[in-house]
Amino acid sequence: MTRLGLVHTVPALAATFHDLVTAAAPADVEPIHVVDPWLLRTAMTAGVTPEVVDRLAAHVAHLRGRGVAGVLVTCSTLGEATEQVLDRLGADTPVVRVDQGMADRAVELAGDGGRIAVLATVASTVGPTERLLHRSAERAGIAVTVESELLGRVRESGAADPHDEMVATAIARWDGGADVVVLAQASMAAAASRADVTTTPVLSSPELAARRLVDLTTLA
Repeated sequence: MTRLGLVHTVPALAATFHDLVTAAAPADVEPIHVVDPWLLRTAMTAGVTPEVVDRLAAHVAHLRGRGVAGVLVTCSTLGEATEQVLDRLGADTPVVRVDQGMADRAVELAGDGGRIAVLATVASTVGPTERLLHRSAERAGIAVTVESELLGRVRESGAADPHDEMVATAIARWDGGADVVVLAQASMAAAASRADVTTTPVLSSPELAARRLVDLTTLA
């Protein structure tokens, strides 16, 4: 049995990622979850402060102490904080940001000179996602254009259907207008299946992140 750690800022995502990680692993795994909504609330109001990075680092250190083979941080707003934590604690145990796999795949689909549309419902996610996409393109030796659209935050009311419908409508608006559409937050993933899209690939982070965690922990 291999243990894998996951840090969430949205409690509802724990079950989603639990299922994805166990499905992606060919061997028995035991996901261990840490849920801390304070991290996202603080990042949205005050930015990714040193206190946020310290608290995230403490969660990762706790999971490492429990013997996990790798840690996935499922909040895209904390993507750059995740990288800081990895730099601080060292790479002996992989620490994965949720959107890295999605960014690499988006750049691959867009190609040199391609256009990537980023949809987000939380403003604090936009900058980290854009910067990640450009870094992924640079590592691939190509250049891409990244355009972002910030949507309303219906999910906060607890009404999933209006949220998903809003995201699906935005996806459809970009159909044919970009080489690939990226959904910046894991909570947006369910909306992709509701969009009327015929030509433009749509990427969300959860499944790709789960696969990346499994790959980096040599379970695949």
